[in-house]
Amino acid sequence: MSTTPSYYVHGTNPEEQRRLSLLYDMLNQRSLRELALRGGERVLDLGCGLGQLTRGMAKAAGASGHVVGIDRSNEQLHQARALPRDASEAAIDFRAGDVLALELPAMEWGSFDVAHTRFVLEHVPRPLDVVRAMVKAVKPGGRVVLEDEDHDVLRFWPEPPGIERVWRAYIESYVRRGNDPYVGRKLNALLVAAGATPVRCAPVWFGTSAGEPTFAAWVANFLGVMNGAREDILAIGSIDAGAFDAALAALREWGARSDSAAWFFMAYAEGVKPA
Repeated sequence: MSTTPSYYVHGTNPEEQRRLSLLYDMLNQRSLRELALRGGERVLDLGCGLGQLTRGMAKAAGASGHVVGIDRSNEQLHQARALPRDASEAAIDFRAGDVLALELPAMEWGSFDVAHTRFVLEHVPRPLDVVRAMVKAVKPGGRVVLEDEDHDVLRFWPEPPGIERVWRAYIESYVRRGNDPYVGRKLNALLVAAGATPVRCAPVWFGTSAGEPTFAAWVANFLGVMNGAREDILAIGSIDAGAFDAALAALREWGARSDSAAWFFMAYAEGVKPA
């Protein structure tokens, strides 16, 4: 097992997971379009969480495929296993495990067609260890897919007063916890360092605009994440409680405007294991 714990900034309480579940519902179809499974693949999904994207992969892989989802949270795995299964989707094996010290049966190493992870590398102290394990897990010619954030690219317009200070303190809280808020820009470098050959990268839209059906949910989720990280944000010392509360109030007002937009992209990088 890993001797250096990762620190997951987002909570695992039911309310936080409900927000994340709703947010990921918005994002999953975009990830699946980039992943473009053709059917019949063996897929390894590290940090599968509640299993919604993993289920989407299983549907895309079809009945002839097989998907293994690994997460450290037994509570989330329990919920993932409870999701209804479609007869046309691949069999899914949800397992508890540590992505920093990945354990697979000997026969599974080098057997997967695709290894995937999303929103994991930003939360671990040694992301290269995770990517190396993914490369080891796929067969020669297999695909290694990394999806993660670069927090520096988020822009609001019109910008709610004070929200930039809150966001910058939130980013700094990542750094102080030993996480990497900028890992999205480094995905190709991680692939190369792990022994894979990069073949493609793409931006995956993760923002929102007034007028979109999911706009209110995006705003609610952002507010929930900031409130959930309030203690860590205030501990940075660059913003006090009054300024924090005022900034979030400004964001609520921003959420009621007809011209609001949040520009944010998730980084997608794909490599292959050399033959």
